[in-house]
Amino acid sequence: MTSDAQAAESPALLSDIAPSKRSRFVHSLPKPQEVLIGAPSWALAMAISAWLALWLRGNEADFHLGDILLLYALGGLLAWPPSLFAARFAAHERAVETRFSAFLLCLIAGTIGMTACLFAFDYRIFYAQWHTATGTRTWLFQFLFTSLAALYQFLVLGVRLYLPLGIAVVVAASLWLARSDMRQRR
Repeated sequence: MTSDAQAAESPALLSDIAPSKRSRFVHSLPKPQEVLIGAPSWALAMAISAWLALWLRGNEADFHLGDILLLYALGGLLAWPPSLFAARFAAHERAVETRFSAFLLCLIAGTIGMTACLFAFDYRIFYAQWHTATGTRTWLFQFLFTSLAALYQFLVLGVRLYLPLGIAVVVAASLWLARSDMRQRR
């Protein structure tokens, strides 16, 4: 087969593959009303979860309570759209059980990951005053290890603020999203 014949066949092959991937990508994108309603609702649920966990443990975190609740709310707000997209993309046209698992995994990983990153940014900003000049090798190591320490600290201390309410909310949201997406796709 000549290179001209191969070139003539290549666009046909790409056009057969591209629409299905494009369709999967487009169907995975959250709708504007899901973002405008879902993200603030998820943010509120995560902030309430953190507040309830602190209240149940009797922690005297009142002097930083607003900062803690803001961190968890922003983490939930920013995690909602990419988590929905990732779950829908992973479980595109699958059974309800698979969709539920995808939403559960993506909402948990997305929310914890985004909140941990925000915590690491705040942690890094605080400790930057003792770090060397930006751009040096020492600064790079300080930046890396400060960020890793913050992520570790959040995973050890911060994740438990999602318990007990956060688990119930994520299961309910995942079940609702999995069922509503199956009805929309039929």
